[in-house]
Amino acid sequence: MKKQELQEHDSVRRGVYVLPNLLTSGCLFMGFYSIAATFNGSFEKAAMAIVGAAIFDGLDGRVARMTGTTTRFGVEYDSLADVIAFGAAPAFLVYGWALSGFGRWGWMASFLYLICGALRLARFNVQVNTVEKGKFNGLPIPAAAICVSSIVMLFYYLGGSGGFKHLAVLLTIYVLAFLMVSTVKFNSFKDLEPFRRRPFNTLVVFVFLALLLAMEPQVMIFLLITGYIVSGPVGEIVSMVRQRGKTEESEKKDDGYDAEREDTR
Repeated sequence: MKKQELQEHDSVRRGVYVLPNLLTSGCLFMGFYSIAATFNGSFEKAAMAIVGAAIFDGLDGRVARMTGTTTRFGVEYDSLADVIAFGAAPAFLVYGWALSGFGRWGWMASFLYLICGALRLARFNVQVNTVEKGKFNGLPIPAAAICVSSIVMLFYYLGGSGGFKHLAVLLTIYVLAFLMVSTVKFNSFKDLEPFRRRPFNTLVVFVFLALLLAMEPQVMIFLLITGYIVSGPVGEIVSMVRQRGKTEESEKKDDGYDAEREDTR
C-alpha cells in the first residue's frame, strides 16, 4: 500500500473522534426516520426530519473544524450519511407525497434527484481542494433537500392535507437535480467566524431573522432557501454581464489605441 493509505489505515485502527461522528450519526438517523415517516404517510414529520438532518450536518463539520478533529474517515462517513439524509430521504418523500401520480415521469424525477445528488457529493469530494474558496460548485445537496422539505411543510402549514399532485413540484425536482450537477456557483457559509467582531447592525439583522424564524418557521425556511437557490443563477447572470461589459470596454480601448497609432504615422 502507498504511504498515505498506510497512514489512513493506522489512523482508523487507533480510533475515531466521537463527537463529530456522533453528530454525523444523528444526521443519518434523521434521514432514516424521514424515510420511515414517509412510508407511514407522515409526510410533514418526514420533511421536519430532513431539516433536523441538515442541522446535524452543519454541526458535525463545524465542530470537527473548530476542534481540529477533521479526518478522512469523518469526511467519507459524512458523505455516506448525506446520500441517505439528503438524497434518498427527500427523493422518497417527494415521490410519496406528490410525484407518484405522474407515473414514470414521477419516479424518474425522484431517481434523477437522487443520482444527481450522489454525483454532486462525489464531485465535491474530488474537487474539495480545487474549487474557489467560499463557493460551492453546483447546488449543495443539503440545500436541495431543505427546499423539498420546505415545500412540504409550507403545504401543510397553509392547511393542506394528504398528498399533493401539481406540475410545479415535478418541474422543481428536475430543476434541483440540474442545479446540483451544474457548474453554477453558490455561496458557502462554512468559513463564517461566529466569534469574530462584526458591526452592530449585523447583530440586529440576525436577531430579527431569528425572531421571524421562531414565529413562522415554515414560511421563513421556504423563503430563505428559495432566495439562496435563486442567488446562484442570478449571480452567474450578473457575472456574465459584468464580464461582457469589461470585455467590450477593453476592446474599445484597444480599438482606440490602434486608431491613435494609425493617426501618428
